[in-house]
Amino acid sequence: MKYFLTFFISFFFISFSGYTQNKVIRHNVTKGETIAQIAQKYKVTPYDIYQLNPDAQSGLKPNMILLILNNNGKQEISVPAKISSAAVIHQVLPKETLYGIQKKYGISDEALKQANPFLEKDGLQIGQTLTIPSNKTPKTIATPTEKTVYHYVLPKETKYSIAKQYGITIQELERKNPEVVSNLPVGFKLLVKGNAQKIDKTVVSEPRKEIENSIPVNSIPVKTPSAINYLSYVVKSKETLYSLSRMFDMSQEELIALNPALSEGVVEGMSLKVPATLAFSSGAKKEYAKLSKNTGVNSRKKLTLLLPFNVSKIEGDTVNSMATRLKKDKFLNMTLDFYAGALIAIDSAKTLGLNIEVKILDSQETKNSSNVASLIKENALGNSDAIIGPFYQSNVEKTAELLVTNEVPVISPLSKDAGVSYANIFQSVPPPDVVKNVMFDYMRSKAGNIIAVVDRKKGSVIQFIKENHKDVRFSTLTANGGVSAENLKSLFVKDKINYVVMETENTGMVKSTIAAMISAMTTYKVQLVILEPNKTLDTDEINFVNLTKLKLTYPSVNRENESPEALIFEKDFRKKNKINPSVFAVRGFDITFDTMMRLSQGKKYQETVDFKATEQIDNKFEYYKKEDGGYMNKGIYILYYDTDLTIKEAN
Repeated sequence: MKYFLTFFISFFFISFSGYTQNKVIRHNVTKGETIAQIAQKYKVTPYDIYQLNPDAQSGLKPNMILLILNNNGKQEISVPAKISSAAVIHQVLPKETLYGIQKKYGISDEALKQANPFLEKDGLQIGQTLTIPSNKTPKTIATPTEKTVYHYVLPKETKYSIAKQYGITIQELERKNPEVVSNLPVGFKLLVKGNAQKIDKTVVSEPRKEIENSIPVNSIPVKTPSAINYLSYVVKSKETLYSLSRMFDMSQEELIALNPALSEGVVEGMSLKVPATLAFSSGAKKEYAKLSKNTGVNSRKKLTLLLPFNVSKIEGDTVNSMATRLKKDKFLNMTLDFYAGALIAIDSAKTLGLNIEVKILDSQETKNSSNVASLIKENALGNSDAIIGPFYQSNVEKTAELLVTNEVPVISPLSKDAGVSYANIFQSVPPPDVVKNVMFDYMRSKAGNIIAVVDRKKGSVIQFIKENHKDVRFSTLTANGGVSAENLKSLFVKDKINYVVMETENTGMVKSTIAAMISAMTTYKVQLVILEPNKTLDTDEINFVNLTKLKLTYPSVNRENESPEALIFEKDFRKKNKINPSVFAVRGFDITFDTMMRLSQGKKYQETVDFKATEQIDNKFEYYKKEDGGYMNKGIYILYYDTDLTIKEAN
């Protein structure tokens, strides 16, 4: 084995050496050099350098040897436009933005990026050296243009199969489509030939012959690019540049470029110019509405529930009785609770006179298998107006894939997993990262000062905050990993709510954080926040009264509801089932009733989702379209411990 390994290494070295003699240059890194500068010197992209030198991604060191692909050995190299001799060199300073630099020198975004191609890949970074071109328009050399070809992804296609179909590499496909994901959603529009152009005429690829018979060509919508239309948006109370940029899926610089007045600050009531895109119509915060029966709807709707009863498995169990099985099988208990809640929703719909036909089928599922394919075929589920289930995400995806051409909405009732994003999947449980982001959005809406106290063991939380919430400051921990009360207090700001995001299960760390905050309450406004459930806070060692003093705040996908509607549901459930409803029973009611009310509006389920957010007993349904396909729910409650020892919903 040792001999084989040595031979393999030697063979690789010889082969690579032969490759580098003709196509690769060796570059010796000098002190202070950056990847962007080296890329500009050799007329390559930082991506090209990282491909041959993966270690460079962790930073450059003096005398490090980099392998650079030279121009002669490269088939396709994008050569930037010639820079005028009047060009200026600018070093990026802290807090500078692309918009600010463009405004300072009076140049366009296109001209700046053409002179500094690394900006497209790396973005703007402190310390970068930018070449600022002259305002005079340089003469451009006409180059032959390649016909633009787009490909719309079909079921089961991969990046490899698409690249092979068009005779290009996977790297070329990814470079032309930087937003491309590992699991391509059906209907995703890929650029495979030429460059994206602002013209109406495009060539759309034909589906491959071997799948022409199984997928109708007309089932995949083909849209040609058109000129951008704009709408006016009036800024609401407490909205910030950050929240607006997220709402419209634009960078802050792009938003300011469209609305220069924003550079002076966001003011309630100001009118903004924003693109009239799908991202706007589905991304803007939805108003919650209570749906009522549409009396003008006469057509009968079809709803199917695919629930994992696994009856055949139960019937084949000759060892355990049903009573024994119910004691042992948590998954079966969860299914039956969900089913019991759904039945009450169906009864409620009948009372309201909703014209809906409901099928409840056994999905016979495990994590890796299900009966959905045969159920869809035998029960003509392609004619359903909506399907709730199955429970496992892999089976939800299989169902959605089989019904994507029929445009049947498939509602995932319990899974938090984010897998393959088909256009017809509606993820009803908000993913964990979305839950955390909503909490941060809430704190910013209150103009809060956000500080993080995070245990070193919680590396994923630290990384999440650093990557997604760069304005959050971390409190320094002591050498043994404890909280420094002095450092924490030094980060507090007067006349603002100081939110302390505490993520640790260490009892000592929890106690010291709480003690430091309570001692600061005479001088500062402070509030304790957690992003995830924390069992340590439920132990006897933590004083519950202190948590109410600090108004412990946290995000949750459900709530404790004592409204008249909730009490009626609980009473009805107890009467029929002789027990109180579990979380799964309430969810079974909420999802089923919400779906039935949406189907009774005289519109397609997706249409109601695009414009209406709803709230049932314990769950919200505020769906937004995902960039990679499908919908996810952002209906999340912000709850807090009040001084009267109750849990309340934050305003």
